[in-house]
Amino acid sequence: MAFRVDERATDFREIDRFDGGVGWIAHPDEQMQRASHALEIDGEVWVLDPVDAEGLDDLFAEFGDVAGVVVMLDRHKRDAAAIADRYGVHVYLPDFFEGVAEDLDAPIVRFEDELADTGLEARTVVDNRFWQEVSLYNPDDGTLVVPESVGTVDYFLAGGERLGVHPMRRVVPPRDVLGDLDPERVLVAHGAGVMDDAAAALEDALGGSRKRTPRLYAEVGWNMLPF
Repeated sequence: MAFRVDERATDFREIDRFDGGVGWIAHPDEQMQRASHALEIDGEVWVLDPVDAEGLDDLFAEFGDVAGVVVMLDRHKRDAAAIADRYGVHVYLPDFFEGVAEDLDAPIVRFEDELADTGLEARTVVDNRFWQEVSLYNPDDGTLVVPESVGTVDYFLAGGERLGVHPMRRVVPPRDVLGDLDPERVLVAHGAGVMDDAAAALEDALGGSRKRTPRLYAEVGWNMLPF
């Protein structure tokens, strides 16, 4: 299904609902399955890598007042500025991101190892000239959000995986950054999250990434990968 990136969706498919948040896919028929999330922290809502859609304001209101919008991958500016401006809040960027703030027509706040005072731990997953990515982890409820290095959409998965490493990171998966975590759930920005037995799915994804790389390319086909 063709879509325009700047076209606001008229509806969305809800995913990943739990006591501390919810996710959605605004264009559920697209190949990339761009997922977004809202996390509730102390009665406030933090919106992550959002793709806008009609009806989201009601979804956010279930969890509290919107406190800020977060861009977790340099390529995921998406509709962050539009939603931040609608609520009169800031867009939050990791301190190491370069070349992102200039493209966002919204006030910017930088963060380092914690997102504001939320208790969400920020970990640098990738930091180079081609790819800048941060993960967020909530130690209070075990929620891990990884926007790009892992995902659940078909072109991330090989050999029965429930969670897979990005095709371009398969040979060197982010085991050093994420391997020590024991999450209750893993939320991703491409596909629905892993809500059950997430720690085992993450361990399998990181541990089996390299050996299953040829199988992924054979199953999906290089020309079918959306990059």
